[in-house]
Amino acid sequence: MMSQDPWLQNYDATCRLAQEIAENIHERNRQQRTGGNPAKINMTLRASLQKLKQNIAQLKEGLLRSSSSRRIMQSEADRRQNLIDNLLTREKQLNATFKGDVTEPEPSRSTLMSGGAAAGTANPWLVEESEETKGLSFGEIKQQQQRIIEVQDAGLDALAAVISRQKIMGQEIGNELDEQNEIIDDLAHLVDKTDGRIRNETRRVKLVETKSASCGEPHLHPFTFNSTLGRDVHYFTK
Repeated sequence: MMSQDPWLQNYDATCRLAQEIAENIHERNRQQRTGGNPAKINMTLRASLQKLKQNIAQLKEGLLRSSSSRRIMQSEADRRQNLIDNLLTREKQLNATFKGDVTEPEPSRSTLMSGGAAAGTANPWLVEESEETKGLSFGEIKQQQQRIIEVQDAGLDALAAVISRQKIMGQEIGNELDEQNEIIDDLAHLVDKTDGRIRNETRRVKLVETKSASCGEPHLHPFTFNSTLGRDVHYFTK
């Protein structure tokens, strides 16, 4: 089973913190009306409101990283941005209520965490919510997100398979080119040897032709004898 998206886990924790703050403000106001001392709960509220602010900032940063790295689809990024905007609106309302600037009815936890409204009060978390998630509970939104991630994973697996096949094809083409280069090298070596032999045979043929031409010409050898006239007579014989 696929684990829940960390961003959604942080979002759920931030929602619970906001609900806790709303409940503590309600309790602080009750104590003020009954003459109690709300100093301790005010200290807790200040720390909780600061934590809420930090959590929202972390959600914004996480959404920016996921969106820029394209780990989530654009529609999901838009939906999460709407959720963050709603949290920012709620944070302002809680701060104003804590300071006593406004007084608003505290929503019940069931109204806060669901997609409907109770006693005619609109859910403050679902203002400007996308059509894809209207009426869905957090559990259903998580399941929807898991399905989106599974589709993305399947697409990444298919892309990885295509890249793997292309890598294998590239290796096979490279191996074939290496073999062809070896064949070309062998042919070049063979041509060089053949060319050397042809040059040697050409020189031998020229040498034979030269000797043959020399043997075909007459060679005269001098021969001398005394004639009856008492003079030397010179003849030339082959």
